[in-house]
Amino acid sequence: MSLGRKPPGNEEIGAEPNNSLQKLARSPMATPEISSNAFVISFRKNVSQPVTAAFIGGGIAGAVSRTVVSPLERLKILYQIQSAGREEYKLSVSKALRKMWREEGWRGFMRGNGTNCIRIIPYSAVQFGSYNFYKKFAEPYPGGELSPLRRLVCGGVAGITSVTFTYPLDIVRTRLSIQSASFAALGEHANKRLPGMWGTMIHMYKHEGGFLALYRGIIPTVAGVAPYVGLNFMIYESVRTYLTPEGDQNPNAVRKLIAGAVSGAVAQSFTYPFDVLRRRFQINTMNGMGYQYKGIWDAVKCIITQEGLRGMYKGLVPNLLKVAPSMASSWLSFEVTRDFLVNMGKEV
Repeated sequence: MSLGRKPPGNEEIGAEPNNSLQKLARSPMATPEISSNAFVISFRKNVSQPVTAAFIGGGIAGAVSRTVVSPLERLKILYQIQSAGREEYKLSVSKALRKMWREEGWRGFMRGNGTNCIRIIPYSAVQFGSYNFYKKFAEPYPGGELSPLRRLVCGGVAGITSVTFTYPLDIVRTRLSIQSASFAALGEHANKRLPGMWGTMIHMYKHEGGFLALYRGIIPTVAGVAPYVGLNFMIYESVRTYLTPEGDQNPNAVRKLIAGAVSGAVAQSFTYPFDVLRRRFQINTMNGMGYQYKGIWDAVKCIITQEGLRGMYKGLVPNLLKVAPSMASSWLSFEVTRDFLVNMGKEV
């Protein structure tokens, strides 16, 4: 062996790697793992953005809250659409729920909830997402606290945005909720196959005025939703701040539930007459149940003349029974989901 020759296999540190190692490094087998990791990192960064996290959290919160209170939600609608002379559901909440169970069973409790969830997931997602989006323009400085008035305005605009996107599903949900109920005006339907969500929507489009039929009642809806959502956001954030112990950033789950229940109950009580008007207009052309109101003021006049002032608050009791657990579970689900998604971005 000559002194100038190196033993095979003992390359110097820093020397060029051999051809086999270069080929392995460029092998397509290594690409999927790197590509997959890059996708996961990008995905976690995207969903952790405040507006995106609020959008997703809002959708989940909507589905959870509506399913929890579905029987009371349906009962509220049955109360709302009863005018003078119709007494099929002129019962206490407990007796009406028993009647619903006796005549329709578990399906009666959940009637319209599938459509309601399909509606409420995008509705709630757009509402929470747009509120967080509008907040950025209302902040006195980046990251600054909003005043109660600014929260009210941002919440109101968010409510209008969300209801405009999802209103056709809301009117269909109302129809589905009452079509199997035992109202004499609707006739017998024991042996009838009732239409589902798409069947009802197509029927309305073809026989009740086309596209505009799917937005019947949207004006009283917007008039009620804007202040309701605005009050809900304003009161929740104010009560949440009040219930947060000094030195902490977040209250515990029980305090969040209390804040959600209070905000929902107060906001709903103030805006409830608009909700009654919305339901009446949604069935204004429905066979057997149509009220044929000429406009909002005509509806208010007819309801108060025929049913008294109490007619504007029909269904308020089951609504208040449902709104506390509904809004409490909604806000808690939203905050848990949003915080989880935001923290995903911090771990990247």
